[in-house]
Amino acid sequence: MSDRIQDMPFEERPREKLALLGPAALNNAELMALFIATGIKNHSAIDIGRDLIAKYGSMGALGSLPVAELAKEKGLGLAKASKLAAAFELGARVAREQIHSTPLDTPERILEVFGPQLAHLPQEQVVVVTVDTRLRHQGTTVVSVGTVNESNAHPREILRPVITRDAYGFILIHNHPSGDPSPSRSDESTTRRLVEAANLMQVRFIDHLIIGKPSPGRSAYYSFREAGLIP
Repeated sequence: MSDRIQDMPFEERPREKLALLGPAALNNAELMALFIATGIKNHSAIDIGRDLIAKYGSMGALGSLPVAELAKEKGLGLAKASKLAAAFELGARVAREQIHSTPLDTPERILEVFGPQLAHLPQEQVVVVTVDTRLRHQGTTVVSVGTVNESNAHPREILRPVITRDAYGFILIHNHPSGDPSPSRSDESTTRRLVEAANLMQVRFIDHLIIGKPSPGRSAYYSFREAGLIP
């Protein structure tokens, strides 16, 4: 049996299937095959996409890979990796555009919007999200990128985008690469200092959310507002 996409039945080829049934009819490997385009010996573009998803576990984890690392994967190279990275970024930008009309008023909604971007990162990243009076997204700023275990951001750096955008309020978000969203003493200390600084600057501190990964008996996030540390 041939491994080439062009030898598949016409209606099962990703491009033709998309044209006939729409993009929602394609699975993740088939969608990736449209960007990978060509396979290698004994592996079609669909096989390459399927192998990558199996290796990294999810599209979110795959999309967070640097282009240089993605290019090392079997059957890719820089050109194909660049196409995939561009596709992931376009998807992320569409998602960011859609959140402008959605109030970020619960930890679950914040997680829904920012979890795919942060949950699978190999390093801690600290993000400040500014919002208007209806808690709708104004802008997102990465204020710190750290090591596998920790990232440091001074309250001054966190509040800078809030002030420069003349925002009504802000949400602080960071990820724990370990997957456990439980706060550290440093997380708690930073949150307490930010509560004081936000009150002084007369801006609303909506929440500080730590994003991890769900597991049996453990939530995918920790909310300092839910925990009572943010009034």
